[in-house]
Amino acid sequence: MRNLFKAFALIAGLLALPVPLAAPLAAQTVPVRIGVIPVIGAAPVFVANGEGWLKEAGLAPAFTTFESGPNMIQALASGTIDVYVAGIAPLAVARTKGIDVRVVAATAIEEMVFVAAPKLAPYFASAPSKAEAFKQFKAKEGRPARLATQPPGSVPNTTLQHWLWQVAKADKADVEIVAMGIDATQQALLAGAVDGASIREPALTIVQARNPKITLIATGGEMFPDQPGTVVAVYGKFADANPKAVEGLVSALVKATDLLKKDPARAAPPVEAALGKGITDVATIQKALSSPAAKFVADPRTIIEATKQMQAYQVSIGTLDKEAPTDGLFDAKPFDAVKKP
Repeated sequence: MRNLFKAFALIAGLLALPVPLAAPLAAQTVPVRIGVIPVIGAAPVFVANGEGWLKEAGLAPAFTTFESGPNMIQALASGTIDVYVAGIAPLAVARTKGIDVRVVAATAIEEMVFVAAPKLAPYFASAPSKAEAFKQFKAKEGRPARLATQPPGSVPNTTLQHWLWQVAKADKADVEIVAMGIDATQQALLAGAVDGASIREPALTIVQARNPKITLIATGGEMFPDQPGTVVAVYGKFADANPKAVEGLVSALVKATDLLKKDPARAAPPVEAALGKGITDVATIQKALSSPAAKFVADPRTIIEATKQMQAYQVSIGTLDKEAPTDGLFDAKPFDAVKKP
């Protein structure tokens, strides 16, 4: 019994001794599955990753590449990705179908341009209007011009249709729109399998370097003024469970956007690593980053009005049932938290 009392006394004495504070726990790392399309408009997320800013924000990213926004929406709806980096248009469709996805950052505007392959390009040089160029091509070739773009509902498809019917005023009998993936579009254009295409960087720089006769016919601003392009959107469940992680993501994107504007030479290597696939080099990517088709922005509010206009046009062509309220589509709170004075 005496020994037991001694043991209790010893324990009490130890408990009374000052205890050094434990080292603070390391910030929890949040795994984040990011779906992305391989275009220059997605450059901010590649730069943020390459510079280590995503890691600094406590994120452990895993990237999956998709050919178009509509394809990525399926992955978002099934819960296989947490973050969507692609065009704005499919997100409006997703919200009308009850998928909770929120745009927390823009990345680029006026990305899509229209180029003509060598057989079609001369008609634009000689015809009095772009509509007449398509008409003359059909009359001479005996078939409508085949134009490649991504699937209906995507930004490239919507932008191309807007330019064809609303700006160029082309006759629908004079063109044939062919939906295909991004890589397939580039390959078809270079092979002469299509007569024109709506493309983005780095495809514009790559195809013109390989065949200078591929001609830029319409810029992004001509096709759809203030055209909303690639955005970063977060699945609602992930955002609600990880609000600080979302702020960290947006903070990293803001830093990346600033770097892309100020120092494209430094920004180019991580973008080339993500997009190059061994078919291009850093110099080509750097040129693409400085292209008229590469206009980087971060504030999601920059594209709200243009998104409303794009939605209205999608309703008119039947790729969107009804316009989605932009109040639910855009969430600027993480951006404001990052940019607060």
